[in-house]
Amino acid sequence: MIAVIEDYIFYEIAALLVLAAGVGFLGLLLRQPLIVSFIAVGILAGPSILDIARSDEQIDLLAELGIAVLLFLVGLKLDFNLVRSLGPVALVTGLGQVVFTTVFGFLIALALGLDAVTAIYVAIALTFSSTIIIVKLLSDKREIDALHGRIALGFLIVQDIVVVVAMIALSAIGVGGAAEGEGALVDVLRVLGYGLAMLTFVVVFIRYVANPLVERLSRVPELLVSFAIGWAALLAAVGYYLGFGKELGGLLAGVSLASTPFREAIAARLASLRDFLLLFFFIALGASLDLSVLGDSVGPALVLSLFVLIGNPLIVLTIMGAMGYRKRTGFLAGLTVAQISEFSLIFMAMSVTIGHATDEALGLVTLVGLVTIAASTYMITYSHQLYSFFEPVLGVFERRHPQAEDTDASDTARSHDVVLFGLGRYGLGIASSLQDSGKSILGVDFSPRAVRHAREQGFDVVFGDATDPEFLGHLPLQQADWLVMAVPEHETGLTHDDPRHALLKAARDLGFGGKVAVAAHQDATAEALRADCADLVLMPYRDAAFAAARMIAGDARVPETVIEDPEGQKEFLP
Repeated sequence: MIAVIEDYIFYEIAALLVLAAGVGFLGLLLRQPLIVSFIAVGILAGPSILDIARSDEQIDLLAELGIAVLLFLVGLKLDFNLVRSLGPVALVTGLGQVVFTTVFGFLIALALGLDAVTAIYVAIALTFSSTIIIVKLLSDKREIDALHGRIALGFLIVQDIVVVVAMIALSAIGVGGAAEGEGALVDVLRVLGYGLAMLTFVVVFIRYVANPLVERLSRVPELLVSFAIGWAALLAAVGYYLGFGKELGGLLAGVSLASTPFREAIAARLASLRDFLLLFFFIALGASLDLSVLGDSVGPALVLSLFVLIGNPLIVLTIMGAMGYRKRTGFLAGLTVAQISEFSLIFMAMSVTIGHATDEALGLVTLVGLVTIAASTYMITYSHQLYSFFEPVLGVFERRHPQAEDTDASDTARSHDVVLFGLGRYGLGIASSLQDSGKSILGVDFSPRAVRHAREQGFDVVFGDATDPEFLGHLPLQQADWLVMAVPEHETGLTHDDPRHALLKAARDLGFGGKVAVAAHQDATAEALRADCADLVLMPYRDAAFAAARMIAGDARVPETVIEDPEGQKEFLP
């Protein structure tokens, strides 16, 4: 009998995994994150449609482990230094967005007919944005180190801190709700005492144990991964036993290892496991949704979704504009908060568990999650095109003289022989060679880290985005002989929406009469660049191979930087 049950559970899990792979592939074609696909799997596998997901206990167990691992990774990456390094913008923007969304979300929820308690839970759930989705999309676009990307990371960390506070409060409320009168107060104080004791333990662990222990375990990578999973599960179990929830226990487990030099390696190895286990959380969530009840929530879900998709970006844009940031930076950063998070669903699930919200409220927030995550994915992916469309009406969100993004007039006032966009390894290599040959270089990059590094190397550098026509107007393009673009090619193919095409056109419109060199990695892109006013096309990989071949053949004249002109003649960049 036991073997039959085990076989049945195995068949069920196998069917769920196959279904998840199929729906996930469809979501990939639609450029949707896995969260949307996984919730759809749960709905399909639930009793309303295919009725596959029947082993509730086993699925819930995997889901709980997935939540523990997720919060462990959040704690592992809880970088308070990033918030401090970005100054007040991350804190003010993060808290401002949370307060705005909570207050107006509460009023909208009341207007939609929700009771006050449910409305406040829904409003708080709407404040959280998905760190996983935002980091993934910004990383794919190579904008994680751009100013708007780093600001977004800063206020996402602020949101993570708010998540922690909200879950602590929710755990205390849950404990207090289990008793009445003085008993409730005693229970709350007891849990707070346990929490302080566990926090003290974590501080001592960080101070005396974490680094030597993890360093020893790192000699066997598989053991390090096993320890990390076991540590997350252990502290999650202790947290649950002491009464303040396995979620906070898992988070503290991550915080306890966040100061070690191996945290990035641990996070990288556990990311796939997190995604796999979270599949079962979203399956359980989707399977619990009653489609007949969800039909009544479609209208309110659309209203709240529009509030998140429009209201959250606007408040971020407004706050950043008031703090002296340009409308472009505020707009791109604001788009990152145009969705709710997996934490929103976990938070609502906790409120249902303690009896303060209903399954209908959880279903409502889940629908909002599906709509906002799906829509914001496209909004972030096509953020530059959206900015170009809305730019004429965004002037009200920018000061007349936005001082927070000073372009450093001392650098741009001087004339330079070459203006070089892109200060990665390839761009810095070009700049070094040209400077050694006596050329004056002005470097431009949108990564604060790259700008700082280039300045440490002694280059004249300004922070800015090559795709922003307003920024280009501040550069000394008229005095330059060459404009060199060493920015990544992979963002798009060369089209009229391509950042390089926009830069070439804007530079010509601003009176630049010199020559243009642009980097390309594919022959098709190189041909398109030659037809798009590029005087010279740099082919890094092919040119490096050409130089290597000459060195192997014994040719003494080995070029530092080889480029290809439209006629196919190899020559040096003058």
